[in-house]
Amino acid sequence: MPVIYSDIPRNADERTTLIAFLEWQRATLERKCEGLAVDKLRQRAAPPSTLSLLGLVRHLTDVERGWFRRTLAQEEMPDLYSTEADPDGDFDNVDRAAADDTFAAWRAACDQSRQAVGSRQLDDTGRNRQGQIVSLRWILVHMVEEYSRHNGHADLLRERIDGAVGY
Repeated sequence: MPVIYSDIPRNADERTTLIAFLEWQRATLERKCEGLAVDKLRQRAAPPSTLSLLGLVRHLTDVERGWFRRTLAQEEMPDLYSTEADPDGDFDNVDRAAADDTFAAWRAACDQSRQAVGSRQLDDTGRNRQGQIVSLRWILVHMVEEYSRHNGHADLLRERIDGAVGY
């Protein structure tokens, strides 16, 4: 069952609240993409920007993997869609990207993130690419911010594509 705003607890501990907001943000991204054909998911609705709904999903796949697996779990892991030579590949290279594969990779990354979170406390730490110590608490807050910002983009893209608003 999808997470909706009213599902977010109003009087829970910090961990439960942070995770609930992140899950709601993930569900919001999925709702913004629901029911669209792949050509619409690839559509760059605000030229000259290369931003598209499919690009946002690809980007957030790499973000999930980067923060929870590379930074928190300290796993060696390249991005799936971007490289040093092509840092915006997640957004730019969607013309032949398969939507089903993209969403499967994003869902798998979210599941792996949930596993990483489930075995750690908020004060547990990892190191980011710059070598800074980062707590799980910080990562969760950042991920809520990251999804919130990109869900704003998704809302505008979806409205431009087919007029759908809300949800």
